[in-house]
Amino acid sequence: MFFSFFGTVIIAGIVGYLSERSGFTGNGYLPSVIICIGGAFLFFMISRMFHIGFGSPGLNAIVSSVGALIIVPTHFRR
Repeated sequence: MFFSFFGTVIIAGIVGYLSERSGFTGNGYLPSVIICIGGAFLFFMISRMFHIGFGSPGLNAIVSSVGALIIVPTHFRR
């Protein structure tokens, strides 16, 4: 469980960085990484409590990170 949690955090950080680098978001590097890690952490806990998910923990981390970036509004988006 601990290795999948740390892997989730690392994958979420990478997704946040790449989304900012590619121009998908305009939040800034640190806010994007924080949003991704928060979304991935929330989904990780929910998936552990209710046994739901999209398959592997890595895929869960990617989907939840992108979902958090889409859902969380920031003042930079138009």
